[in-house]
Amino acid sequence: MGDKPRILLVDDEPSITKVVGKRLELAGFEVVIASDGQEGLQKAQTLSPNLIILDLMLPKLNGFEVCTMLKGDARFQGVPIILFSAKAQEKDEKMGKECGADAYVTKPFKAETLLEQIRTLLHLA
Repeated sequence: MGDKPRILLVDDEPSITKVVGKRLELAGFEVVIASDGQEGLQKAQTLSPNLIILDLMLPKLNGFEVCTMLKGDARFQGVPIILFSAKAQEKDEKMGKECGADAYVTKPFKAETLLEQIRTLLHLA
């Protein structure tokens, strides 16, 4: 397992998980991928990630539902969640904050912006 921070990336778009996953690994993170909300919830509960990147539009459970469930669980209150979505409207960001998300990154995104957000949330220099 090692001492790399573990990031759970929950997105149903294989091209996104491949590109983002690779970029995170190159930046020194261990990456675990889930392709739907239910799988994301299960992996979060069994693998205890240090941070979760969560797409909003997911099969089975959407990102808002997963975020709400995780933040309602005492074990995950200190785990930062970044909502990651093509939905760039203010109401979506507001809903993200309401369900407990720590950050909201819109697609398309710059890898450096996402990495900066992750480092900030994990208190890494």
